[in-house]
Amino acid sequence: MAAEKIPLSYKGRPLRRKDNLIYYGTMAEKYIIMLQVLNTKKVEGLDVATKVAVQLQLTDPELKSRDRVVKKSEKDSLYAAMDVATVWLDRALAQ
Repeated sequence: MAAEKIPLSYKGRPLRRKDNLIYYGTMAEKYIIMLQVLNTKKVEGLDVATKVAVQLQLTDPELKSRDRVVKKSEKDSLYAAMDVATVWLDRALAQ
Protein backbone atom coordinates (compact mmCIF):
# COMPACT_ATOMS: atom_id res chain seq x y z
CA MET A 1 0.00 0.00 0.00
CA ALA A 2 1.49 3.33 -1.06
CA ALA A 3 1.81 5.96 1.66
CA GLU A 4 -0.40 8.99 1.05
CA LYS A 5 1.33 12.33 1.25
CA ILE A 6 -0.77 14.41 3.61
CA PRO A 7 0.07 18.13 3.45
CA LEU A 8 1.05 19.84 6.66
CA SER A 9 -1.50 22.35 7.94
CA TYR A 10 -2.05 24.59 10.95
CA LYS A 11 -5.51 25.69 12.05
CA GLY A 12 -7.00 24.63 8.73
CA ARG A 13 -4.52 26.41 6.46
CA PRO A 14 -1.64 24.78 4.55
CA LEU A 15 2.01 25.18 5.51
CA ARG A 16 4.79 24.92 2.92
CA ARG A 17 8.49 24.94 3.78
CA LYS A 18 11.50 25.65 1.60
CA ASP A 19 14.81 25.80 3.51
CA ASN A 20 14.37 28.55 6.14
CA LEU A 21 11.13 29.95 4.64
CA ILE A 22 7.65 28.81 5.69
CA TYR A 23 4.56 29.93 3.81
CA TYR A 24 1.25 29.85 5.69
CA GLY A 25 -1.99 30.08 3.75
CA THR A 26 -2.95 29.57 0.14
CA MET A 27 -2.08 31.63 -2.93
CA ALA A 28 -5.74 31.46 -4.04
CA GLU A 29 -6.62 33.94 -1.27
CA LYS A 30 -5.76 37.65 -1.16
CA TYR A 31 -3.13 37.34 1.62
CA ILE A 32 -0.47 34.87 2.71
CA ILE A 33 2.04 34.78 5.57
CA MET A 34 5.77 34.31 5.01
CA LEU A 35 7.85 33.20 8.00
CA GLN A 36 11.63 33.33 7.74
CA VAL A 37 13.78 31.60 10.36
CA LEU A 38 16.66 34.00 10.98
CA ASN A 39 18.47 32.26 13.87
CA THR A 40 18.45 28.77 15.40
CA LYS A 41 20.11 27.02 18.31
CA LYS A 42 20.68 23.33 19.09
CA VAL A 43 18.45 21.84 21.80
CA GLU A 44 19.03 18.13 22.43
CA GLY A 45 20.37 17.72 18.90
CA LEU A 46 17.52 19.56 17.16
CA ASP A 47 17.59 23.03 15.59
CA VAL A 48 15.10 25.32 17.35
CA ALA A 49 14.19 28.74 15.94
CA THR A 50 15.25 31.64 18.17
CA LYS A 51 14.42 34.50 15.80
CA VAL A 52 11.66 34.45 13.18
CA ALA A 53 10.58 37.23 10.80
CA VAL A 54 6.84 37.33 10.05
CA GLN A 55 5.35 39.11 7.01
CA LEU A 56 1.74 39.46 5.92
CA GLN A 57 1.87 39.70 2.13
CA LEU A 58 -0.54 40.28 -0.73
CA THR A 59 -0.60 37.42 -3.26
CA ASP A 60 -1.04 39.72 -6.28
CA PRO A 61 1.65 38.66 -8.82
CA GLU A 62 1.47 42.08 -10.52
CA LEU A 63 3.07 43.82 -7.49
CA LYS A 64 6.80 44.03 -6.81
CA SER A 65 7.94 41.88 -3.88
CA ARG A 66 8.56 44.88 -1.59
CA ASP A 67 5.10 46.30 -2.37
CA ARG A 68 3.41 43.04 -1.37
CA VAL A 69 4.38 43.37 2.31
CA VAL A 70 1.47 44.69 4.40
CA LYS A 71 2.82 44.04 7.93
CA LYS A 72 6.03 42.67 9.36
CA SER A 73 7.44 41.74 12.75
CA GLU A 74 10.13 39.62 14.41
CA LYS A 75 9.46 37.06 17.14
CA ASP A 76 11.69 35.02 19.46
CA SER A 77 10.17 31.61 18.66
CA LEU A 78 8.32 29.80 15.92
CA TYR A 79 5.35 29.36 18.27
CA ALA A 80 5.05 33.12 18.87
CA ALA A 81 5.48 33.78 15.14
CA MET A 82 2.72 31.29 14.22
CA ASP A 83 0.45 32.84 16.85
CA VAL A 84 0.84 36.32 15.33
CA ALA A 85 0.62 34.92 11.79
CA THR A 86 -2.73 33.26 12.50
CA VAL A 87 -4.25 36.43 13.94
CA TRP A 88 -2.94 38.63 11.10
CA LEU A 89 -4.13 36.25 8.39
CA ASP A 90 -7.57 35.75 9.97
CA ARG A 91 -8.11 39.49 10.31
CA ALA A 92 -6.83 40.30 6.81
CA LEU A 93 -9.00 37.68 5.13
CA ALA A 94 -12.08 38.72 7.13
CA GLN A 95 -12.00 42.25 5.63
